Amino acid sequence: MNMATQPSIVTRDIDKIAAPTGNVYESVSIVSKRARQISVKMKEELNNKLSEFASTVDNLEEVFENREQIEISRFYERMPKPTSFAIDEFLEGKIVFRRPSEDELQTTVNEL
Repeated sequence: MNMATQPSIVTRDIDKIAAPTGNVYESVSIVSKRARQISVKMKEELNNKLSEFASTVDNLEEVFENREQIEISRFYERMPKPTSFAIDEFLEGKIVFRRPSEDELQTTVNEL
């Protein structure tokens, strides 16, 4: 497969990703949690837009002829993936994260 046909594939500098936390695994964990948040938000937006076209009549012809609904779906399919948004936000310092204190960690362990 030719890399030129995959514009969504971007080489990332691991050192830049690890820099905010000092640990690449912690950074990836933060990015993945943010990507999940973005994914849920995008799915809700898409479902809300598609629900405007919901029909109470199950006419097969209407389903195939709803061009607006198809265009909305295509728009969301062409958007960058939530992970791409999350990585960009993380590298731009737009994601706020905190590490639990030792007391919070101990409390959690005691509750288990």
